[in-house]
Parts: sequence; structure tokens; C-alpha cells
Amino acid sequence: MKETIEVLLADDHRLVADGLRMVLEQDSSLRVVGIANDGRQAVKLSAKLKPDVVVMDAMMPGLNGIEATQQIRAAQPEVKVLALSMHADRRFVRGMLLAGACGYLIKDCAAEELSRAVHAVVAGQTYLSPSVAMVVVEDYRNTADDSGRLKNSVLTARESEVLQLIAEGHTSRAIAGTLNISVKTVESHRAQLMRKLGVSTVAGLTKYAIRTGLTDLES
Repeated sequence: MKETIEVLLADDHRLVADGLRMVLEQDSSLRVVGIANDGRQAVKLSAKLKPDVVVMDAMMPGLNGIEATQQIRAAQPEVKVLALSMHADRRFVRGMLLAGACGYLIKDCAAEELSRAVHAVVAGQTYLSPSVAMVVVEDYRNTADDSGRLKNSVLTARESEVLQLIAEGHTSRAIAGTLNISVKTVESHRAQLMRKLGVSTVAGLTKYAIRTGLTDLES
């Protein structure tokens, strides 16, 4: 194991991120190399800083932790992702683990467990908070009638990004700017989303995004 483990924090609540940083820096073998304010920045900083571990909030505006984890793991399979959430919600637990996260912590317990969890995932282990482990076991028991895929796997990665931004109230022009695509392309994605999901309004798209865990609209 490396003498110093480099960690990137990704959380849209700066006070939470600062608190996590303080916890991690109590361990001399850990070094926080950066803090990302949202999922999109987490992907960029991970590519730039090449940390050993990304501690990822499951729900963030713009690009949620699930999609960010998928992008990081696809580009940097050697990077470990440790998920954080306020809740042991089955949608987020399943989404983050299927996206490639090596562990999942509940924020209420993070101060006690975080350093231990980081060391565990770097060592190639999976680390789950006890309440999360119960959700995983229950989910496993229910897989007989379940494909095991992400609930929103009917969508492409870009469609998922567009859907989250639509659900969070961004205009087509704003989405185009964020994703560096044309407004026409955004409108094309919107139409394709409505066809795929069988809805005809933005409200319908928003409900689907919330139901499948793309956004909770609280961030």
C-alpha cells in the first residue's frame, strides 16, 4: 500500500466537505488533494489530480454522484470511489455500487468510519456502513425477479446528464453551455427522452428523474 493515500472530496455542501477534510487529515497517511463542488468538477479534478480515492456524495446538482462515478471509473479504472449519502436509499446504494463505487457510507457515521473506509477500499476491499449492508442484502434477496441493471440504464450517459439538468430546471441554452453542445442537440435529446420514457411533458421527465435517483431536487 502507498505510504500516502491521496483523496479527492466531492460534495456540493462546502461545510460538509471541509468537515470531511478535517477528519481525513487527522490520519497522517491520508492527504486531501482537492475538493469538487459537483459531479462534473469531480470528473475533471479526478482526471487532473489522479487521486487514489474519490469520496463522492451520491446526490449533487448538475451531474449526480452515480453518473460521475461511472465516468471516473470508465476513464480511470484504478481510482477507487467511496460513496457518501445522507440516506441508505436503495436507489442510491444500488446505483453507486453498480456504477463502480467500492464502498458506501452514511454521512452521519462518516466521521467515525471515513478513514477506515478509505484504507479498506485502497486495499481492494468493499466497505459498507451497517445500514447500507442491510439494504444490499435485501436487494440481493430480491434479484430473482430483477435484471440487476441500473433503473435508468435505458438511457445513454449523455441522455442521463441532459435529463438531470432538465429536471433541475435548466434551460436548453444553459444545458447546451454546460455540456458544450448545441441548443438543437439538447432539444433532440429532450424529444428522444420523451419518446423513450413515454412522457410528453417536462413534469413527466422530472418525475422519472426523481423516481430513478438521478436527482432529488434538494441539492
